This record gives sequence, structure tokens and C-alpha cells, in this order.
Amino acid sequence: MSDPLLVVVDMQELFRDPASPWLIPRFDELAEPIGRLIEAFGDRVAFTRFVVPDAPSGSWVPYYETFAPVTDPANAGWFELAAPFRGRARNHIERPVFDAWGDRMRALAGDPPTIVLCGVATDCCVISTALPAADAGAFVRVVDDACRGSSDGSHAAAIRVLSGYAPQIAITNVEDELAALAAVTP
Repeated sequence: MSDPLLVVVDMQELFRDPASPWLIPRFDELAEPIGRLIEAFGDRVAFTRFVVPDAPSGSWVPYYETFAPVTDPANAGWFELAAPFRGRARNHIERPVFDAWGDRMRALAGDPPTIVLCGVATDCCVISTALPAADAGAFVRVVDDACRGSSDGSHAAAIRVLSGYAPQIAITNVEDELAALAAVTP
């Protein structure tokens, strides 16, 4: 199995700012557990960023009509990584869709690909990344206590759904991930 790649999903101002229609409650609580994971994974970290497409099409048109503030140029700063993550990313994956799985992540994850997901939102971009990765044969671990959803209930529901994909998708926690890394680090 390849060394796991920590994928920090969408830790952007867009999900932190109370003025955003996509505010994730308790977003700031993730700084400490994700920071610990980033430190432990070293160079094996990738940050995803959700970005608005230049020209939305299909179902994305009414989606962005519903969430018009995210397309306002005055809110462009929402798409930057939130502090304390800004400036820490060596590897970036930017996509105008909910899932961040694709050729770039596959290449970063190694062979066979192993990814460890943390970030926001469990009930949107995290689950949307985990499922196609598992379908592609990747080993996927979702760090429950280093993720947040649009609500605590939505987070719990997403974790329940993801649990049904074992053994392709495993639900872990920060302490288990740190212990696993320590066990293989000389």
C-alpha cells in the first residue's frame, strides 16, 4: 500500500465567514485537529479548493442563481484558504465541482492510491470525493473528528452513509491516524 495522502478538503473562507451562504458551523474548531494531521503527514498533504466555473452550465446555473453571493466579485476572497492554512499548501487541487477526486489527486496519492480525508463539508465535498475515489479503487479513510458538515446532524448522517462502504472507506479519528503514522515512521 502506498503512503497515505492527507487531503484537506475546502478549508476556505467561503465556509468560515458568517456572511457566506455556505457557512459551516464550528469551522474554526477544525484548525487544531487538522493542523496536527498536516504536521504528521509532512509533504504528503494536498489542499482542495472549490472554485466557481467561468461559465456554469446545466444544473449549476440555477445552483449559482440560488447562491448568487458566491459569484459576486466582491466576495472573491472567500475562495482563499482560511487562516491558519493559507500559505501551507504545497499541493493544490482546484475543481469547480463537489468532488476533488481526479487525475491530480490520483497522481499525488500513489499506487494503489490511499487518501485520508478531512475538512468540510462532510455532507457535500468530503462524501463527494470519497465515493468516486473508492469507485476508482482507492483506499479511503475519513477522519470523523477532523470534518464538519453543514450541521452536526448532516455530518453524522454522512458518516453513517460512508460507513456502509467498508472496507473501501474507513472512518477513523485523529488519534488513530497519528498512531498509524507513528507506527510506520522510523
